[in-house]
Amino acid sequence: MSPQTQGASPPSKLMALPDAVSLVQEGDLLGIGGMTMYRKPMGFIRALARSGVKNLGLLGFTSSFDAELMAAADMLAEIRTCYFGLEYLGLTPLLRRATEQGRIRIIEETEYSIAIGLQASLMRVPYLPSYEADAGTDYFKIRPDFKRAPCPVTGQMLTWFPAVAPRVAVIHAPLCDEQGNAWLGGQYCVDAQMAMAAQTTIVTAERIVSTQEIQAAQGGAGVVSFMVHAVVHLPGGAHPTSCYPDYPVDVVHITRYLRAIRKQQAQAYLDRHVFGCDSPQQYIRRILEDRHVQP
Repeated sequence: MSPQTQGASPPSKLMALPDAVSLVQEGDLLGIGGMTMYRKPMGFIRALARSGVKNLGLLGFTSSFDAELMAAADMLAEIRTCYFGLEYLGLTPLLRRATEQGRIRIIEETEYSIAIGLQASLMRVPYLPSYEADAGTDYFKIRPDFKRAPCPVTGQMLTWFPAVAPRVAVIHAPLCDEQGNAWLGGQYCVDAQMAMAAQTTIVTAERIVSTQEIQAAQGGAGVVSFMVHAVVHLPGGAHPTSCYPDYPVDVVHITRYLRAIRKQQAQAYLDRHVFGCDSPQQYIRRILEDRHVQP
């Protein structure tokens, strides 16, 4: 190693949001990090909607406003998750309507089937077995790719789960360094497994900090640099879902969205908060403007 390269910093993976969005292609299975209404990469999803990409699959540990917005923007062809909804705020109305009308295919998962399916991908095997999982249920009727078959070594009957992996994974984090080491704030979900299983992983972050700050944060990095291909600085990038410790779920905003859907004003919402925002900064300005309007 030459003296010039000794101690050199690893290359930066910082990327502009439009360049990161261009990594997603028509028909991709897109893995979304976070859980229900916590730490969802909403800023990336809004930019993805503006890019015009369609026919995406979505893999989510549990899905909420991320899947709803993708359905509203007519981006989704398929969703694989164990839950989609807005928790105590009710259902995801346009996603539910689209699935009832057959415009979006549902592949029903459990948290366990997603976790073990990602693990199978990481181990580069087509299936992984488990004791008694889902045995005696009707799950095998809706998921014929789940198998009940004996272990080839012991003969014991096992449940076999197929491997699953997104082509692109997108994860939002409170803190990330330029190399892709990200602090997730204590709620890891299956983000690390998803990041490793994906061909391409993108981290959007509230703040770009030094590697030393990531190491010093409680718990350290939940996603580490070798898993990550691109880092996007995106303050407010989880809104209206939460990003601890920066901001909570914006209940007022989501309630306004639901009211707009009931009034058949989905396009007006999309025009104001998605297609009519040329940048994340403009989106944040409109959210601040909304706070001065009577709910």
